[in-house]
Amino acid sequence: MFERGALIHYHEIGLKGRNRSAFENRLRQNIAFATSALTDEKVERIASRLLLRSSDPDTHEALLRACAAVPGVAHVSDVLTCARDLSEIGHAARVALEEEIDRAGGAASFAVDARRSSTDFATSSSQMNIAVGRELVDALGLRVDLGDPDVTVRIEVVQGGAYVSARRLAGPGGLPVGSSGRVVSLLSAGIDSPVATWRMIKRGAVVVAVHFSGAPFTSGASTADVHDIAGVLVPAAGLERVYSVPFGELQREIMLATPPDLRVLLYRRLMVRVAEAVARCEDARALVTGESLGQVASQTLDNIVVTDAAATMPVLRPLIGTDKQEIITQARLLGTYEISCRPHDDCCTLYLPRSPETHATLEQVEQAESLLDVARMVADALAGATIREFPCAVVRSPSGRFAVSGTT
Repeated sequence: MFERGALIHYHEIGLKGRNRSAFENRLRQNIAFATSALTDEKVERIASRLLLRSSDPDTHEALLRACAAVPGVAHVSDVLTCARDLSEIGHAARVALEEEIDRAGGAASFAVDARRSSTDFATSSSQMNIAVGRELVDALGLRVDLGDPDVTVRIEVVQGGAYVSARRLAGPGGLPVGSSGRVVSLLSAGIDSPVATWRMIKRGAVVVAVHFSGAPFTSGASTADVHDIAGVLVPAAGLERVYSVPFGELQREIMLATPPDLRVLLYRRLMVRVAEAVARCEDARALVTGESLGQVASQTLDNIVVTDAAATMPVLRPLIGTDKQEIITQARLLGTYEISCRPHDDCCTLYLPRSPETHATLEQVEQAESLLDVARMVADALAGATIREFPCAVVRSPSGRFAVSGTT
């Protein structure tokens, strides 16, 4: 029988010029990490593709899906490997097509898409299309449809072998985790920030999350939900750890000392400072939020300017030009939406003023902030933080510049 495997294609990495090999190597390491519990096989480079052989039929499906979840992967073909021989290629094509028909519950039409990357193979791509297509028609009686086939049989002939597939799983695309540095994401249990976090992972960043809960004035539901959201992101292997910061006492302190209409901005600026302290500990280079322009009072352009003034490093907003329905659609696809819809109390709704300022000035906010001991408040937030680790393809231990009360 034919050897099975996952033939992994990538797009954006192929455009990296002289840096391409570094991105390919990072992707190979990430795929090896994602599939380490499923196989001992090495990830091979095959003519601008990656190949992971599958030696265990019981884990083959899980292997394909694990590969397809890795950022940087464009798509994964479920391949049969054979010799560069037209009769063997035709046989493999028939096996692959029959399996896909069984899996899909039937098919009436097919197409053959053959490509050769090795010019020393005598049969051209068009000749393979015709020869294999004719063999499949004779054997299975299906109709050829080059425009909209029910199944496409793909044949890739490269130096040293041929790979035949009738099934392809879409990957997330983007860049491999670890190729774009480290960021700290302000991660809530809401709909938006998980999507923003995912987008940064897809762009190759390693993410350390900071969650601000309303503790001790709220339950631990939001923290539990954030951990569940992090669990959804585990297959991408880009979220390294979650810091959970009890923020309720600090919000109460702000509420008692400052004007009501500026509270939300003062909360946000304190969060930025705490997140930056974590970022310095984690050697991260930027912060990430789930803000979308104009979506709520704190996200008007004027208020974003005031919030950013508290930061000393870049604040990235992957969703800034995205409307709510688009964010919900992506959250559903990602698998975080249902978790975010669970009832929970978090710091965003704690001590919320009736009429928050929508067009604050920096002078107003700094004057109100002068009533607070900001440095001490940041220290208090960090002292109460706890950490939970998650499987990540690129791991770095915290530097320990500040102590946290617990790690799980």
